[in-house]
Amino acid sequence: MTARAPKINTAMVLAAGRGERLRPLTDNLPKPLLEVGGKALIDHVLDRLAEAGVDRAVVNLWHLGALIEAHLAGRARPRVTFSPEAELMNTGGGVAQALPLLGSDPFYVINGKILWRDGARGALARLADAWPKDARDGAMDGLLLLVPLERAGGYSAAGDFFLGGDGAIERPEPGGPAPWVFTGIQILHPRLFADAPPGPFSLNLLYDRAMAAGRLFGLAHDGLWHHVATAQGLAEAQAWFAR
Repeated sequence: MTARAPKINTAMVLAAGRGERLRPLTDNLPKPLLEVGGKALIDHVLDRLAEAGVDRAVVNLWHLGALIEAHLAGRARPRVTFSPEAELMNTGGGVAQALPLLGSDPFYVINGKILWRDGARGALARLADAWPKDARDGAMDGLLLLVPLERAGGYSAAGDFFLGGDGAIERPEPGGPAPWVFTGIQILHPRLFADAPPGPFSLNLLYDRAMAAGRLFGLAHDGLWHHVATAQGLAEAQAWFAR
């Protein structure tokens, strides 16, 4: 089936983390190169981006980054550019550092340790369709793909957000439960990073600012999703793919 021509042509894949909870597996192999179904996690993500018609992907590097760079050296679709980090910049700092490589249009940002299966239609295409057609009007600075807590494989926390009928999202009270989990799949606009702090910081800082301004939204994922953060989660993901 031919992929729909996307409105989002650039992506960033977050691949710099140390993978502490996956040690000792990640002592000598970066987390994005761990395999599920005979394929590295990062290849699962990049293949989905290629299927969605994304032309270019930026991959940030820190822990054992040379191995990731070598692994992706022969990839043609999407074209891969690397953003090496002298220190671990966290999610927000990593994207902020890569902004000159990402351009001035909205872009996908995807965590390199997740797996997903689409529902009736591709999640990336659904996100792109939900993004405002005129992104210059400032109505939306971020759009996060959310999955119901009961369908969040490999996830053990209490949930991340409440999702309103208009797509607006809210956080629960500190320590409280929420019915929706952030999948690590999203579209962000570069203006989200206006006045971002220098150095390492979490994207959560910018999410909270955008929520307060009414410019952060969520979209319900209608397929399956799995988070690979621990050795048990990796084993569960491998069994999931085997089924």
